[in-house]
Amino acid sequence: MNSFAILAACEASARATLISVYPVLMYRALGNAASVSEAYVLIGCSGLACALGVPLLARYVPRRWLYTLGILIMVAGSVLGGFFGPRFVPLAVALNSVGLVIVAVCFNAYVMDYVERASMGRNESRRLLFSGIPWSVGPFLGVFLMDLRPQIPFLISIAACLVMLAYFWHLRLGDGKVITKARRPPANPLRYLPRFFRQPTLVAGWFYATLRSVGWSIYIIYLPIFAVKSGLSDQVGGMALSISNGFLFLTPVMLGYLQKTGVRNALVAGFAGSGVLFIAATALSAFPWPAIAVLVSATLFLILLDICGGLPFLLTVKPSERTEMAAVYSTFRDVASVGSPAFARLVLAFAPVQGLFAATGLVLIGCALIARRTHAKLGLRRH
Repeated sequence: MNSFAILAACEASARATLISVYPVLMYRALGNAASVSEAYVLIGCSGLACALGVPLLARYVPRRWLYTLGILIMVAGSVLGGFFGPRFVPLAVALNSVGLVIVAVCFNAYVMDYVERASMGRNESRRLLFSGIPWSVGPFLGVFLMDLRPQIPFLISIAACLVMLAYFWHLRLGDGKVITKARRPPANPLRYLPRFFRQPTLVAGWFYATLRSVGWSIYIIYLPIFAVKSGLSDQVGGMALSISNGFLFLTPVMLGYLQKTGVRNALVAGFAGSGVLFIAATALSAFPWPAIAVLVSATLFLILLDICGGLPFLLTVKPSERTEMAAVYSTFRDVASVGSPAFARLVLAFAPVQGLFAATGLVLIGCALIARRTHAKLGLRRH
């Protein structure tokens, strides 16, 4: 499990230094927030199409080479964004998104091949713990270094990608474990969509991961806007995100809670806790610093959802469908990246930025009510 956690930490290092840099560069390149939102919707659509196409590509490209391709696409995005001028930034973000989708699909398939069901929760916790340092340092560091020399954050990302690639080949994971020899040609990639949606637990895992990502997206994008509109520094958003990511070091405590109470109770607590605090931030919006502190506190519950939100999928997917189902599941990032700005634009047509936090809180509380229907024994150790 340490091997997968190290791979995840390398990926986090590649992404964390750019997560707070890309929105700034996108705004500078496109000139206004509306254009940035539209660009992110298009980027999300490209990532979604890529995720659905990965299983088709996997029929012709071995998984180890597909994983390698994803990393190289991320490298290409960083090269474009850092060294080819502002007009290439949207394309750089799109390449980064596509590369991440390919890496995520392959990574999830490897995890399901090599990690036992009973260890899935511990593996997710360790993955987040190992990623804690890059995610807690990277967002603020990226913006700080960008002001010194714009290329430095991109060089760090490229270096992290190359380390991830070298370590992956060192592990010799190959193309994953072979379950059974196929007796018929692989199914048309479009056919696994109905199979996925006929399995309620897989759908639930995808739904929880999607709404959790929406919560994170609203926090990452709109907290800095709220801070600036309230007269605070434009670096507040990066600092808040670094503090939130520092909470990843609490994942062993959260894992203990998960193991004692099960996936259902952890899901309900995560969605309800974050939802209530998002709404509380709106109530405190006349006092910017307390409101931001409450939003940062809400991310404790989002991190709990990071640990347990994917477990319904990981614990119940059929071994013979791992690659196909992992491809569908990984679309949660892209659906969230499309849905978040669309949802935000709708709410902001009727309310200020702080109203968006309240609307997001209501959605998260609704998810808590739905999560109560999860099987009570899911994730608990069998005696």
